[in-house]
This record gives sequence, C-alpha cells and structure tokens, in this order.
Amino acid sequence: MYFKFTFCPIILLLWASLSFAQNVNVVIHGAASIAKTDDNFVCVTLDWWPAEKCDYNQCPWGKAGILNLDLRYGALINAIKAFNPLRIKVGGSLQDNVVYKVGEVSSCPNFMKREDGLFGFSQGCLSMERWDQLNRFFNHTGVKLTFGLNALFRRNESQTEKGLWIGNQLSGSGMGAKVDAKQYGKDVIVLKNLVKELYAHPETQPKVLGPGGFYEEKWFNTFLEVSGQGIVDGLTHHIYNLGPGDDPNMMNKILDPSYLNQVSQTYNGVSDVVNKFRPQLGAWVSESGGALNGGSKDVSRTFADGFWYLDQMGMASTYDQKVFCRQALIGGNYGLLNATTFVPNPDYYGALLWHRLMGSTVLAVTKEFDPNLRVYAHCAKKKPGVSLIFINLWKDRLFNITLSNAKPGDAGKPNYEFVGKQNREEYHLRALPRDIKDDIVCLNDVPMVQTDSEDILVMDPKLVDASTPISIAAQSIAYVTIRDFEAPACV
Repeated sequence: MYFKFTFCPIILLLWASLSFAQNVNVVIHGAASIAKTDDNFVCVTLDWWPAEKCDYNQCPWGKAGILNLDLRYGALINAIKAFNPLRIKVGGSLQDNVVYKVGEVSSCPNFMKREDGLFGFSQGCLSMERWDQLNRFFNHTGVKLTFGLNALFRRNESQTEKGLWIGNQLSGSGMGAKVDAKQYGKDVIVLKNLVKELYAHPETQPKVLGPGGFYEEKWFNTFLEVSGQGIVDGLTHHIYNLGPGDDPNMMNKILDPSYLNQVSQTYNGVSDVVNKFRPQLGAWVSESGGALNGGSKDVSRTFADGFWYLDQMGMASTYDQKVFCRQALIGGNYGLLNATTFVPNPDYYGALLWHRLMGSTVLAVTKEFDPNLRVYAHCAKKKPGVSLIFINLWKDRLFNITLSNAKPGDAGKPNYEFVGKQNREEYHLRALPRDIKDDIVCLNDVPMVQTDSEDILVMDPKLVDASTPISIAAQSIAYVTIRDFEAPACV
C-alpha cells in the first residue's frame, strides 16, 4: 500500500461557489416498480489475459490474469469480501482458447504470443491444481461464481469466411470469432443435457447462460428459436459503447448525455428478445468495460469513468437487465483495482456503494428536462425507504434538488411534494479540484486513500437535515437514501 497527501474539502467548496445553481424537482413514482434486478446486480470479471497482452503500445495486464493472479494478497481478498457477496464471472475473449487438464489432456501449456492464434495467442491450459486454488479462493471470499466455457474446442476456422468457426461462443457480431446461430443453438442443447446428467438434483444444478458477445437481433432470435424454451436460463450480452480505448474523444463521449443515451437501443432490443423467449434469469450484461482493448489508459481508472459506469448501471437496471458485469475486477486499464498495488480505483467505491444501497426494485423517476442531470431510483437495499443516485455531468452547474411523490393512478393530478422528517443519508463522490481525470475520489470531502492497511476504507454517510434541498455539485455523483419516503412498491 502507499500513502498520498490529498485534500478535498476547502477547494471543493470554493469550486462549488463558482458554479451556477439550478433548482430541480425530481418526481419519484413509487406506486409500482418498472423493473427488477438480481439482488447481486453488481458483478465483475476476472479475465484470462497474460502479461503479454498489449494494445495501443502498452501492456496493462501485468499479473492480473486468471492463471497468474496472486490470490494470497489481503487487499484483493478484502476488496471482494467487502461486497458480501460479490458476483464474479470468470471468462473473456481467451476463454475460447483455454483447454482444461482433465481426462486425456497430457500437456498444460501457458498462453504464448502467436500471430496466427485466436486474439494473437496460442492455447493456454487450466490445470486442476490452479482450479483448486481458484475454487478455494472463491469459497473463502464468498463469491457467487459464473464460469465461461470454451465454446470453440475441437472447432475449426472456416477456410472461406475469416472469423467463422465451423461447428461454435461469440455471437454474430462478436470480436475475433463467430459461430453460426443455428449451430450454437444446437450446441447449447447438448450442453444443457450434459449439465442435467451431471447434476441430477435441480437445487444444485448450474444455470446455463449464453450467448455472450454483442447483441445482434437476427442472430439472437435465431439462436433462441433453435435452442428452444427452457434451455438457456439467462441471456447474456456485452456492452463496449465507448469504442476503442485510444479514442482521443473518450472524455467528450463520457460527458455527453446524448452519447450515453445511444446504448438504450441495445437494451431495448435485448429486452424485446427476453420478452419473446422469456429465459428464467432474464438478461445479463455479462461484460462491459466501456472502452475496448483494455480500456483507456487516461480515463478508465479515473474518477471520470464513473460518469459512464454508474450511468450504465442505472440505465441497464431500468431496462430490466438483471446483472451488470464490469470488465474487470483487476487488470487492463479498466480494473476496479490497481493491477500492481491492488488499491481501489474510484469506480470500485461507486460499485460498492451501489451494491450496499440500491435494492433490486427499480422505480421510475421524472424531472424537469436537463439531460446532464442523470437520476435513478430504487427501493433501498436495507428497508425502509428509497435510494437514489444523482450524476451531474455539468462542469459549472450545481443542482439543488427537491423531491415529489407521484400520485398513483391519475397523471392529471399534482404530485405530492415530499417533506421528510428523518435525516437523509448522503454519499457524495467528487474528484480532486477540477481534475476528474485523477485516480483519487473524495467521499463526503474525505479522500479515499489507502494507507498501510489492506482493509477497505469505511464509507459512512453524511446525515443531512431533511428540510433542505439535496445539493449535487458540478461533475459529481451522489447516492442518497431517504428512509421515510413512502413508496408502496418498496413495502
């Protein structure tokens, strides 16, 4: 661990005083939910990439891959345990290049750079010794595990269409490899039957999720039509809506509400497929790192990335996406933990607060039109009350928020102005003064900086008089829990 002198409060107050203040009324529609997430909506990935994985003239993975990650670090263990529990998906692009040292498999090589290999690497091997280490680690930290299987084993690349594998994981518009939707549907039927054979008791039977990859309407529909009802338990897809990690306009995209809204088309399409075929576990965003190829070295590990990440989780939840898996817990530029020191990056704290505060019941909110103020509301994780997240994209404008409770059943009637009696619980996340590209986040004006301890820092709320407006500073993020807000959907 390291110690770094940082100061948040005084300069931030000065910055706020120079901002233009706007009064906004936010209406919470608490009579009924608009969507439901899984109780463990926040999810992270562990990937297979070796240290030799390089993009944009940098190699940010280090020893953060599944085969070489040191599982003994107390900081890593504590970062996972803090979620109690954390959902982890083991997988990624190279999962289709992994062989398992079981049965007749004799040699167990590491991934090696190979120009003609899938994603530029040879096959790598998961030994049973390493699997036992991982299994003990996941049990010790209480992880809820999803494991991605190699779907290209014993398949051959087409000689007539580059990237098409004859015989199976990524969907029609996947990166590096793709499989015919009909073939993939047939393969998943075989997998489901195998799972039933190996796990005879339904209560211990693993769920089968698929297909992963980027959403493509025709491919997903064909895949589910062929596989049929009751085969795929959950529909998975990937989101990398910020584009390549070396895009010089990355920051502009993150701070542009119209750009952030574009991904709603994907969520809409996935929701339509789920409503048509009704898989038991609904839709999962099984991988989302924002920027492709390891993320952006200048943005993904900074406070600014939270504007994209937390807005994506808010938006996904309103479209009934059950789980949102961040690429990655550690590794690349988009890891929630620093790949060398295991110190949490700003998005780690944003994810942990979501997990602790935002319940599974999603509520609708309406407000006066200003797309730079993003607001999402859920029933509180710990009853009673509601929890909201406010994201202010403006550089020079703060918001003073009042709340109203929507009158159920009659849109023509005025809403009830909410006047609370209990103190609000507020968690304000800000960057260091005028530097949203810093990797230090301040919580309620206290810098979240690790010292020699490997423990995750305590995150206590600021208790605020309920009679005052909720103040959201420029370019900041705030979680607010209101215990005495009466929402029938939250009872």
